[in-house]
Amino acid sequence: MQYRKDRYGNELSILGFGCMRFTKKGGSFDAEKAEREILAAYEAGVNYYDTAYLYSGSEALLGEVFERNGIRDSVRIATKLPHYMVRKISDAEKFLQEELRRLQTDHIEYYLMHMLNDAKSWKRLCDLGMDDWIREKREQGILQQVGFSYHGNADGFRELLDAWDWDFCQIQYNYLDENSQAGRTGYEAAGEKGIPLIIMEPLRGGKLAGQLPKEAVRIIERYGKETGRNRSPAAWGFHWLWDQSGVTCVLSGMNSLEMVEENCREADLAAAGSMTEADREMLRQVVREIGRKMKVGCTGCRYCMPCPQRVDIPGTFSAYNRRYSDGWFTAEKEYMMCTVFRKDSTGASNCIGCGACEKSCPQHIEIRKELKKAARVLEGPAYKVAKKAILLVYKY
Repeated sequence: MQYRKDRYGNELSILGFGCMRFTKKGGSFDAEKAEREILAAYEAGVNYYDTAYLYSGSEALLGEVFERNGIRDSVRIATKLPHYMVRKISDAEKFLQEELRRLQTDHIEYYLMHMLNDAKSWKRLCDLGMDDWIREKREQGILQQVGFSYHGNADGFRELLDAWDWDFCQIQYNYLDENSQAGRTGYEAAGEKGIPLIIMEPLRGGKLAGQLPKEAVRIIERYGKETGRNRSPAAWGFHWLWDQSGVTCVLSGMNSLEMVEENCREADLAAAGSMTEADREMLRQVVREIGRKMKVGCTGCRYCMPCPQRVDIPGTFSAYNRRYSDGWFTAEKEYMMCTVFRKDSTGASNCIGCGACEKSCPQHIEIRKELKKAARVLEGPAYKVAKKAILLVYKY
């Protein structure tokens, strides 16, 4: 494993473990499987583990694994305050104390304001006394470094960088989103201030790994044969980021031992400045191919969930995009699996247009409009017939 330094000289593994997407079992995380994956990453040298107050069950699972295996002092925890739920400073204290209990620890190395997307929101918090509260927690040794995670545009990101003396920040950044959200502009702005960058969604919720259009995959495979630079689509996504020296740590929501092993292996080979112009041109071709196929820029982050009408919004958009990248049958099969094979249907047509989802979407997707389009495409006559048949067979 390779390491890069944070603002104070501490070494962070260039691969971090994103702890939101552990495998589910019976409605909660499969704790035994997740523990095997966490320990495999730890043994390979991963020392940065990212969770959040609102990642249901994640903090408690991490705390249990670290305590049971006696490795708390060898890892660095990043977790997040749901600042949008803070109405008075005592709320922040309540959330922090609960997080410390869940994580079975008395300190947090990296503490983020979760989805802090504009300077006005930060000013509101400071008016409540957040600045003094953070200073107190730092003096007590409870919080070591404070930053924010961000999903807004580049202008808003620069304003936030200037609003406080941040220790680090976390942005969505990948070769598909180079010029959206904070993007390269934000990357350069953080670099100018010497603020370390933690990267989330390096593979766009898996879309730059196992969900690329077939022609995009062929571009990568062709390039590998021609140049001898044989990498998986996921590996190319990671190396594009690690090539940039201003990237401190790249998060991956690893939920299989195979994924952990591959990502750690690639992290061993990473080096800033190792990408060639030919490599970058190949990825630009992949981006152009993706652009021809993708209909909705959903990353599957699930901040829009749960829907009051039970619509599986990320599942619907995934199937909708696959309709144009992988064909009708694959898309319909995926859509059936995520909307019909369950007690209550979760299809796009359940949407009543309340708009609750759009208030939480980091990608600012017009979810209601896109759900209507998806319903028209995915819920045709074949879907309706199959749905009735499935409900009869399984007696849901």
